[in-house]
Amino acid sequence: MMAETAEEISRKPEIRKELQRATGEKRPDAVKTRGRDKLWFIVHALLLAGCVAAYFLLASKLIPLPESMLGLVGRIVRGTVLVVIVLAIARAISVYALGRIEDPSIRFTLQRVLHLIAALTIAAIVISVIFVNWYAALAAFGIGSIIIGLAVQTPMKSFIAWIYILVRQPFRVGDRIQIGDATGDVIDVGYLDTTLWEFGGKYISGDHPSGRLIKFPNEKVLDEIVYNYSWPLFPYIWNEIKFYVAFNADLEFIAGTMQKITEEELGKEMIDRVQTFRDLLARTPVDELEVRERPRVIFRVSENTWLEAIVRYLVPPREAGRVKTRLIKKLLAALNTAPDKVMFPAGANR
Repeated sequence: MMAETAEEISRKPEIRKELQRATGEKRPDAVKTRGRDKLWFIVHALLLAGCVAAYFLLASKLIPLPESMLGLVGRIVRGTVLVVIVLAIARAISVYALGRIEDPSIRFTLQRVLHLIAALTIAAIVISVIFVNWYAALAAFGIGSIIIGLAVQTPMKSFIAWIYILVRQPFRVGDRIQIGDATGDVIDVGYLDTTLWEFGGKYISGDHPSGRLIKFPNEKVLDEIVYNYSWPLFPYIWNEIKFYVAFNADLEFIAGTMQKITEEELGKEMIDRVQTFRDLLARTPVDELEVRERPRVIFRVSENTWLEAIVRYLVPPREAGRVKTRLIKKLLAALNTAPDKVMFPAGANR
């Protein structure tokens, strides 16, 4: 099977969304209303016009009603107007805002949130109609909302953060992230908390899963820096392996050997994949950064009187530990075939 080209990958929804976010380009295709949506807008407009007409008829007393009934009917008309406005706004948000979201799971979840908000607003309007004193009802509702809001401040903040995660997507299920002291793969994003499958951690080194689950409240996303290792436009991280060698070592031999072994271990397919994503990255504002798809060997003077021979390469985050282990074995085996050229620290100097 041939590897996907940059153009083919750029058609995927998650890649296209990240390109739009990074470049600032707007989605070219406009959201069009369907026939059913247009019908609902017409129905809302007709209901609103009917309520306005009924309100003016009542105000002008063209409809003879007992004084005791006039107030109740007026409140019902005002409540109906507000309900129609709420439903029309909810429909418009659903069609013109949420309709632009390509991810079906996110779109479905936000639709549920929108329906919940609309239902609560309509419930408040109905309660205000039932009460004789409309303003007193709103005041009572407002005071009650404040009391409830103070009681559930942290859960509400986490719920708002959950909406932020869905909309802005600092991470998604499957991403490898670090937030605060927690590092792991996202396995669930709930209404109030997020669950990570930890890698590394207190009892194990490297990027191997520790077996522990980490749960943190979603509100942490609003207060902490999130490090995401799984950016769709460039799902790789730089890694490096470092050896100490003498100042009079054969640097050309060391560089050539480390370059050759690393390229063989990564494989041509890996290098081609990095090239493909580098082409995607070139469409974003970070196109001026130097992104090498091939490994690079550099030398640096160490503070311990030795030279550092460093090979730097790109690797998928979840393969970083396995690739490094294999590379260290092969690099040492190749370099140790010519100890006089490499001149590793030996004996008491090691």
